[in-house]
Amino acid sequence: MTQGIHHTEADGIPTLFAYATGPMRAGLVFRVGVADETLAGAGITHLVEHLALHRQGLADYHFNGATKAAFTHFHVEGAEHEIVAYLDGVCTSLLDLPMERLETEKEILRTEEARREPGQLPLWRYGAQGYGLVSYPEWGVRGVRPDDVREWAGTWFTRDNAVLWIAGERLPAGLSLKLPAGQRRPMPAVTSALPTAPAYFSDGKGGVLLDAVVTDTTAARLYAGVLERELSRSLRQEGGYSYTAAGDYTSRRDGFATVTAFADALPAKQDAVLGGFVDVLAGLQVGRIAQADLEAVRGRSDATLTAPDAAVRRLPGAAEELLAHRPPRGLDELRAELWAMTPQHVHAVALEAAGTALLQAPSGHRADWAGYTAAPTTSSYAVTGTRFEAVRKDGPAMVVGGEGVSLTAGGEAATVLYRECAALLSWPDGGRRLIGTDGLSVEVEPGDYGIDAHTMATIDAAVPPSAVVQLPPRQRQQQQRRQGGAASAGQAGGSGAAQQVQQVQQVQRKASARRTGGQTAMLVIFGLLAGLWSLLALSYTVFGVSDPETSTGEWAALTVFLWVVGALLAWPAVRVVRSTRRG
Repeated sequence: MTQGIHHTEADGIPTLFAYATGPMRAGLVFRVGVADETLAGAGITHLVEHLALHRQGLADYHFNGATKAAFTHFHVEGAEHEIVAYLDGVCTSLLDLPMERLETEKEILRTEEARREPGQLPLWRYGAQGYGLVSYPEWGVRGVRPDDVREWAGTWFTRDNAVLWIAGERLPAGLSLKLPAGQRRPMPAVTSALPTAPAYFSDGKGGVLLDAVVTDTTAARLYAGVLERELSRSLRQEGGYSYTAAGDYTSRRDGFATVTAFADALPAKQDAVLGGFVDVLAGLQVGRIAQADLEAVRGRSDATLTAPDAAVRRLPGAAEELLAHRPPRGLDELRAELWAMTPQHVHAVALEAAGTALLQAPSGHRADWAGYTAAPTTSSYAVTGTRFEAVRKDGPAMVVGGEGVSLTAGGEAATVLYRECAALLSWPDGGRRLIGTDGLSVEVEPGDYGIDAHTMATIDAAVPPSAVVQLPPRQRQQQQRRQGGAASAGQAGGSGAAQQVQQVQQVQRKASARRTGGQTAMLVIFGLLAGLWSLLALSYTVFGVSDPETSTGEWAALTVFLWVVGALLAWPAVRVVRSTRRG
């Protein structure tokens, strides 16, 4: 028994109970979330949650549901008979979901998604799978069928994959939790899209955001609090650069946790905020941890653990721990560990965080100067196959092969292999976007490359049907958004094109940079030659006629020759200037 939390069972479901006065509270937690889905099927867990709650109607008591990365919660607050009715209703609905509501709930989810702004850090860290899926739209909702939903509910929303928690004066009488038998599901696999860390990427947002994966310990929780205090002191109180400087700590329930930190910035202050942010991290990494900061964070944590409702507030997290095969720890044990922490323990976490950090810098800013490696936006290889040149001059080329597709330009490539395609987005106008499990994507627009129908059919056939997402016609502005027309590739996520990092820009920029470097050299060389020759021609034009050894006819012929040669030397420089302006 965890202090204040009693372990029991209700209808075969493990149950956690904590004594509390006032309205009764309860929650039914399942070990299933977004990270258990595929990119092409993303949103099915959220859809099951909505369908399971529909029959609750407009109840007078408070209830809701939440789909997280690895867990789904149904929670309620009210009188004892309302708790019993709610839990019975959820379980009954999970056994027989109201499929007549399927299309309506799909529309509701799409409306909800339009308001959501998912963060980009998960997709850059984990890729287009597992925990990275929280950064992507729920593309799977549109085409999911009733049988798919029933199978998902019957597989994941089972008695053996659930934990019930209750806070009240007693366990409610008459509980009926009729769920099918199943099996306790393991935690989602942890994937990685980062070859090296610490790493960074640039994003259009104005602030600085960072996360780091650390061992889930009391010291790590304290580190998150100390980091928040240091950022607030340095960037808001002392520097006046940021309005919000905050930190957060989220347990992944698999022995690890994510420390997140953020600081906002006006455009004129982005350099200062980025520099100050990095300085704070560096200070903690070298052990500059003030005892006063540690005591302040420790005191706040201890107040939470000793609050009258401490056990009740820990119930949802304790349910997640139990589902993850991690028995919840007692309050006395946690407090003893909390007060044993020293600055050295926090320093050790700072070093661990430095080795896994992922930094989101403001658009146009780099962080390699601080020791961060740019997160990959291109692939290390390109497939072999049929090459299609872009209709647009100087655009990247598309290579379609038996293994996958590649976008290539200037020695750089973005590649998605068919066997590693997390999703193929398909539009009625023929456009396709292949998204790899590493988060890179290649957008194939047949009209921009002259790709024939047979080749497009080959691409469609090479991707498993389960990875294909049929999307509605695109709006005109969406079709015109691409840089230079053509195909695009990149870390694809967010809630639409405005939030997608267009990697084709990276490929084209590098190719353009090479061209620009060569053009600059040509401009300098031919410009100097043309200038020197023109000076010689001008001197001869003005002074050459006074030479008594030169006849007028010879002088005129030589003058014309000098000016013609000068014009020929100047012409390449003019061509370079015109080409640069077009680019």
